[in-house]
Amino acid sequence: MHDQYFQLAAMALYMAGMLGIGWWAYRQTTDLGEYMLAGRDLKPGVAALSAGASDMSGWLLMGLPGALYLGGVFQAWIAIGLTVGAWLNWKFVAPRLRSYTEVSNDSITVPSFLENRLKDRSHILRITSGVIILVFFTFYVSSGLVAGGVFFESSFNSSYMMGILVVGGVTIAYTLFGGFLGASYTDVAQGLLVFAALILVPVVGLFHTGGVGATIDSITQVNPDMFSLVAGGTVLGAISAAAWGLGYFGQPHIIVRFMALRSPADAKAGRRIGIGWMFMTVLGTTATAMVGIAYFQQHPELTLSDPEAVFLELANIFFHPFIAGVVLAAVLAAIMSTISSQLLVCSSALVEDLYKIVAKTAAPAKTQMMLGRLGVLVVAVVAVMLASARNDSILGLVAFAWAGFGAAFGPIIILSLYWRKLTTAGALAGMLAGAVTVVLWGKSPLAATMYEIVPGFFLNLVVAVVLSLLTYKHRAGIDEEFTESLAQLEPAPAR
Repeated sequence: MHDQYFQLAAMALYMAGMLGIGWWAYRQTTDLGEYMLAGRDLKPGVAALSAGASDMSGWLLMGLPGALYLGGVFQAWIAIGLTVGAWLNWKFVAPRLRSYTEVSNDSITVPSFLENRLKDRSHILRITSGVIILVFFTFYVSSGLVAGGVFFESSFNSSYMMGILVVGGVTIAYTLFGGFLGASYTDVAQGLLVFAALILVPVVGLFHTGGVGATIDSITQVNPDMFSLVAGGTVLGAISAAAWGLGYFGQPHIIVRFMALRSPADAKAGRRIGIGWMFMTVLGTTATAMVGIAYFQQHPELTLSDPEAVFLELANIFFHPFIAGVVLAAVLAAIMSTISSQLLVCSSALVEDLYKIVAKTAAPAKTQMMLGRLGVLVVAVVAVMLASARNDSILGLVAFAWAGFGAAFGPIIILSLYWRKLTTAGALAGMLAGAVTVVLWGKSPLAATMYEIVPGFFLNLVVAVVLSLLTYKHRAGIDEEFTESLAQLEPAPAR
């Protein structure tokens, strides 16, 4: 019981720190633009760690280690695909999106950017985008809350529902008041905590399992193919897992960080910091799962009831309760950083992309801020209700939402930044084709052979290109903005 007091003390300190950052950010935030995008003044290091922490969520410390623990290194194709996808996103999307969103009527959300970029006066593209964001993010937020429930169950013998309410309550509080700035700076603290924990657990674990050689021997005794990138699966399975990387181009909570950078040039430094962080954390996750296999093989008297809790169990076994509490706080950090970012994007979809269109007249700045916070609350309540049913794994919920965004928005974002001839009709049809394919494919037997993001992404791309070519008409305003956005990418002449 005393052990739990130490752990709870560490957790309480962590929670207080997050709320403190949220309160500080609240004092800095005065209008909706700052609440949603921090006034486009995010430093590259903050943007990179914030994007990484927002991206990885509970699946990095729970879902992925669980998959690796059960299926071996073959499951690392997900991590490989994600790392490549993240690098490509920073390299090819970040600078152009930062430039184009400012040029195109200073757009602060993905739906508003698509509307402004394509000069869609019907608002149908913006409304459809906003609805897609709300639907898939509600599932995504619920995956984080499920992770929070499982975390509290495994760590404190608490009830699953209590975990959901504590994680949800604290995250909602600092997101509600701190907005984008609060979410970004809490992400930095959380990203550094996750990084430290994923290095510490496997390194200390190697001492407990007898070093690298003994650890490898124990793992191969469990399964000789555990270190194979090809055994234990099919070629289609590997492609399907690596295809997670396609999802990056369409994740609103990640690409909004690009929009908040100080300038397009900051994307280069952001890429180096972000991919360095990601590479090390993914490596740490893989090492944690492998050490877990070895440790439980060497200690048959211990049982691991839930593979997704392998990181939590190892932290409790290896460390003093207070240190274990700090390490376990990293799991909360991963979960909460993602939930906060997703809640903000949902809020912006409700206020900036749906309410403003319906209302037609601009509300005062304070009213918009209040509506933004109300949006956070509404989505959070629905997500809590979904999570309470507990009808899917963390990785399963994340996979569905990730595919939905990747297939609906990814091709359209890329085309909008690189192809002048994209039209409203092409973007709308492609977006719907991608989203619907993910839902139908994901619920069919075909999901067992190929991850639904693959057919969804490529069908979106084909439909968007074909329909755009059929409906394209030259519009000088669009061409001028496209050219201006490219001009901003040029380095300033030397003096």
